[in-house]
Amino acid sequence: MAKSSAIEQIRLSRKRARLRSRAKKKDPVFINGQRPRPMYVDYKDLDFLKRFINRQAKIIGRRKTGCSAVSQHAVNKAIKRARYMALLPFVGE
Repeated sequence: MAKSSAIEQIRLSRKRARLRSRAKKKDPVFINGQRPRPMYVDYKDLDFLKRFINRQAKIIGRRKTGCSAVSQHAVNKAIKRARYMALLPFVGE
């Protein structure tokens, strides 16, 4: 009996840890916790845009950045504009 209750305790603690680790990410594009209307990301703000590309200059996906779909579209558009204006590289290292 003691072994089975100990095993159950371990299972419950693992389950709780998994649930706690999946906290909702805050959208990095939001300003003071509110979505800017209309959604616009400045293509000239290179420090902000570099947070959304990796070393190979690929755009990082929504799952990693924590963006909503709308803000990810705005970030993608801004990165592509900055690349076209030669502010960001098309290819990294």
